[in-house]
Order: sequence, then structure tokens, then C-alpha cells
Amino acid sequence: MFGKSLLRSSAPRQGGTRRAATSVALLATAVVVGACGSSTGTGSSTKPQPDPSTLNLGYLVNLTHAPALVGVSQGFFQGAMPKGTTVKTTTFSTGTLESEALLGGTLDAAFVGPGPAINAFLKTKGKVLIVAGAASGGAGLVVSSKIASGNFPADLAGTTLATPSLGNTQDISLREWLSTKGLSTNINGGGQVNIDTTSGNSVSLQNFEAGKIAGGWVPEPYESEFILQGKGTLAVDEASLWPNGQFPTTVLVVTQSLLQNHPDIVNDLLKGLVKSVNWINSNEAAAPAAVNTALAATTGGKLLKSSVLALAWTHLSFLLDPLAADLQTDANNAQKLTFNTSANIKGILDLGPLNAILKAQGDATISAGSLG
Repeated sequence: MFGKSLLRSSAPRQGGTRRAATSVALLATAVVVGACGSSTGTGSSTKPQPDPSTLNLGYLVNLTHAPALVGVSQGFFQGAMPKGTTVKTTTFSTGTLESEALLGGTLDAAFVGPGPAINAFLKTKGKVLIVAGAASGGAGLVVSSKIASGNFPADLAGTTLATPSLGNTQDISLREWLSTKGLSTNINGGGQVNIDTTSGNSVSLQNFEAGKIAGGWVPEPYESEFILQGKGTLAVDEASLWPNGQFPTTVLVVTQSLLQNHPDIVNDLLKGLVKSVNWINSNEAAAPAAVNTALAATTGGKLLKSSVLALAWTHLSFLLDPLAADLQTDANNAQKLTFNTSANIKGILDLGPLNAILKAQGDATISAGSLG
């Protein structure tokens, strides 16, 4: 499923004009839809054009999107932009909904899971590209203590498990893992194990606490809430299924038109991301609380319990590497499960802008492998 290991074991300056073109939207169809700024047009141009007035950025309200939360709350993204360009953010509950926004042309850039990123790349025929990684880890299967202490995983047959949404990163991971255990699922519903993809993480947690479902393959902080609040057992830590214990959980994607027509805006966004990831990794004591505060402010909800936050943080790592080889495995799994008709994602990675920033800082560059 997730690689060979599974087979062995179960980102300030003045504004103005720069080299850019006027079109900055996603070519989801043959028509160009303007999403970034107010200018419109087609193709690229050798004539410098004004910077866009708005960069539309999406992300999820999960701990797995901590670099986005920090980048927004600390002003790293906005601070990297030229004068006159505003970063307008939109939050989503699932990567599937966010992918739909990308496909609809309302986002210029987004932090998403690899599943939706791959889906968007294939559906637009290469017009949504991954330009950086953001997070690894922070997902797995939590089940009731009764299931965990019984004949696991055989006892999952006839039960219902939850994932955030149909075809999202965790949904694909769960279905592929179940298939390696001889347990069938159906993307249209049914199968030996039923997958609830419609309730959403918060309701799924409530259902788990009430004993209505056997568990769920969910991202942080829900994974830790399933464990602590739902008194569940982490039966499968997804990190254990991948080589080196790392797998892409969150990546940064941009539309091809933004990259081609406003490369300096993409460069600014990446500078903000680099600053955000570096800040998180350099402030181990302060970062969890800062992310918790940003998460609560974004959702309008309560702060996560300190015990949940502490446990969740141990499952996460934040890195700029999108882990090319693992992305290909994700694509293979999605095709196998019939979510996509192809696993050919060659060209999905454009790490040139990120590597230029890293090189300028004296840091090691990142390989796109065979996907560049």
C-alpha cells in the first residue's frame, strides 16, 4: 500500500510591475477563470504587469495544516507580499471541498492533502501543481478498545469506520490498508467494512464516543481526540507503514497560471511558507500553543485540550519536502481504488522556486524525483 514497508508488515519589498502576465486563474476548463486579482487574460507575456490585488489562499482547520495557520496568524504570507497585494484566506473542513474550490477557479493556491492535490492535477491535466511540502504524519486508524483487543483486524468486518470525506487522503489510506487485510470497501457504499465519509471529523468523533462507529482513520487533532476523548486505541499509526516513517500529509499547490503569470507572487508565498516551517521547528516549546490559538481563532471554537495538543504534536513533523516517491504511491493507490483513472503524475512537482529560495539561504535543495 504505502510502500515496501507495508509489504513487510501489516517564505518585504515595494510593489510595482514585475515579469508577469495578467491571467492568474485556474484553467479548469477551456475557459480562463480569473481568481487572483482583478486582471484577466490568457497565456504568458514578456511585458511586465502589475502585481495582483488579491491572492486567494485556502487551507484546512487541522493541526496537519499548522504551517498555514502560523503563516497566516503570524503574518508571514502577507509580510512577504508586495505592497498592494492582499492574501485572502478561505478555510475548509476537508481537502475534497478544497479541491473542488481549486477546480472551480476560486483559489490560486492551497494547502491540501496529497489525495486532493493529485486529483486536481489529473482533472485539470496539469494545471494544479505542487510547489512544496508542509507536513508529514498525524494520521492513523483509531478503534474502540473492544475491537483492538479482539481479533483485529478481522473483527472490523461488518463495522463502520469514519474518514473525513470520500476520496480524501485519509479515506484512500484506510481503504488501501483494509484491502491488504482482505477487507473490501466500496466507494459507492457497502463492502465488508462500511466507510462513513459524510459526517465529518467532529460528528465522527461524537459518533465514536457514543459507540455508533468502530473507529476512524482521521488526521490530527481528531486522531488524538479519538484516543483521549473517545477512549480509543491507535491501532494503525500510518507512519509505521511508510519507509523512514514519513509520508506527505499536507502539500502546497498553486495553479499553473499563477506560477506562469505571476512567478514572483508564488516566490513570495513560498518565502512565507519557509519562514513558517522554520519558525515552527525552531520554537518547539511555543509552536504548539501558537498553532492552537490560531486554530481556535480561525474556527471560532475552543482551544484544544492540552493533553490532546501534546499527544497530537508527537505524531507530526513539518518539512518542505513533498516526498516525491510517496506521492507516486498515493497516486497508485488512488487509481487502484478507482478514484482516479490514471496514476501518471509526472510533472506534478515544480520545486524550482522553492529550491532557489533554499539555495539562497545555504540550505539543501529538494529532489522532485521522477515527478518534476
